Amino acid sequence: MHHALLIPEVFLEIIAHVNQIQNPSSTAEKALARKSIAALATTCKTFHEPAMDLLWSKVDQLEPLLGCVTRLHPLIYHSGSRWHNTWSKGIEPLSTYEARQFLRHSSRIRSLNVQSDHFFHLLSVIPAGGCVFSGLRSLTWKLSTGKYVNLFLSRTLHRCSLFTINQDLKNIVTRCAALEDLSIKKLNFDASTADELSLLSDSVRLCKRLATLSCPPLDWVAWEHLSSLPDLVKLGVRDVQIRGVPPWTLERDIASPTQFFNVTALSLQVHSAAYITTVMQHSQFPSLTELKIETDLLSSEEADQFFCALSNCKACQTLQQLEITIISFGPRSEQQPGPLAAIPHLLCFTQLRILRLVCRFSYIYLDNDLLLAAMSNWPHLCSLEIEGSCLHPSTVTFCGLFTALRLCLHLHTLRVLIDPANTKIGPNKKQHTSLKTVDFDTLSPIANTADVARIIFNALPCVDQVNRFTMHTKEWDEVNRHLKSLKAGALHVAGPASSL
Repeated sequence: MHHALLIPEVFLEIIAHVNQIQNPSSTAEKALARKSIAALATTCKTFHEPAMDLLWSKVDQLEPLLGCVTRLHPLIYHSGSRWHNTWSKGIEPLSTYEARQFLRHSSRIRSLNVQSDHFFHLLSVIPAGGCVFSGLRSLTWKLSTGKYVNLFLSRTLHRCSLFTINQDLKNIVTRCAALEDLSIKKLNFDASTADELSLLSDSVRLCKRLATLSCPPLDWVAWEHLSSLPDLVKLGVRDVQIRGVPPWTLERDIASPTQFFNVTALSLQVHSAAYITTVMQHSQFPSLTELKIETDLLSSEEADQFFCALSNCKACQTLQQLEITIISFGPRSEQQPGPLAAIPHLLCFTQLRILRLVCRFSYIYLDNDLLLAAMSNWPHLCSLEIEGSCLHPSTVTFCGLFTALRLCLHLHTLRVLIDPANTKIGPNKKQHTSLKTVDFDTLSPIANTADVARIIFNALPCVDQVNRFTMHTKEWDEVNRHLKSLKAGALHVAGPASSL
């Protein structure tokens, strides 16, 4: 064996290369990587321990550990495949000796995904109060019960993902003082929602070292606690709304604004816009670079309050990515809600690189003058997507669009509703060479598809086709055919010239 392989750093680099998976979703690729690492582990004593550490570092289920028990191995694996979850039914619990077989590699595991409790009766010989996975750093717990969770609560646990809220939550955050990343994905709310969310808020206040938090809505006391955490940089709140459950609201007796000095990414997916408005009205995010919101707006008045609150959150000089999805706008019974006047409130965010506004059942007001003002305020913009109902006419013309594009030289992706009737773009319209992806939704039909194709060809040389159109599909297909023909003709002309 070459002496270089005896250097730990060199060997670990080799193992890391073997474990490199280009496509994480590929089961076959993962299996091949694991087989290669297992082969390294059996090569020699020098390779064995580091290879085994890597092989067992991430375990998706507990079955591989149970498979180390001689009696259980043929029940779990059959012809190289794993049996159904019913394999453990009627099987006697582990003996003390078999428990040692089960825990043989437990200290190597760094990441564990627990998806089923059908085999936990086998572990009755192991004391339920202590942790047997001492090196565990990441735990995904998809069970509704926390009966055996103590087995997995190591002092080194940094990341925990839960799929329920119950009394075990306080135990988890108390025992895992090093917890930095907490994710709680409550899938189904019932009549006990308010009690569960109060428990959630109380538990979050016990966390002292969080850097990332994703959970259902919190009360204001919990929000104030989070603002005091110096390491918190990523915060997400998401609720699940079902019929009969009232929207979660915040208390109104908030004394002073709360400062989140280090939060750079904020996500608020809450059906109650009033909740989001209250948070933004009483919070400041001076370091925020990414903001994603998904909500309902019940009226124009609520929309004004919502967008005013966003513009006053002290992120005007830092925000680079803003995505807002309005699931519904206006009363449910209203057939034709008015336009959503969102863009004027967003002009203050002068560092925007990415802006995506979606209003599914209405439309976001935009005209030539407002588009020009937006582009002048967002000179760094790279992607602009404004999606609304295509049942409303657009007041943005090609002339207005290309006038505004001159002020936004870095834009590479554009989606807007446009009026295709007026194909005059005026003199001295320079080419925009960075724009590559365009989507022009339109309500009115395209009178002259050849003219539209010629405009795109002359002004947007890097655009090969108009994508994702939802109205007048045949006409946009014709535009793309004309555009393809123009580009082919230009390539044919340029070919001989380029060889001279």
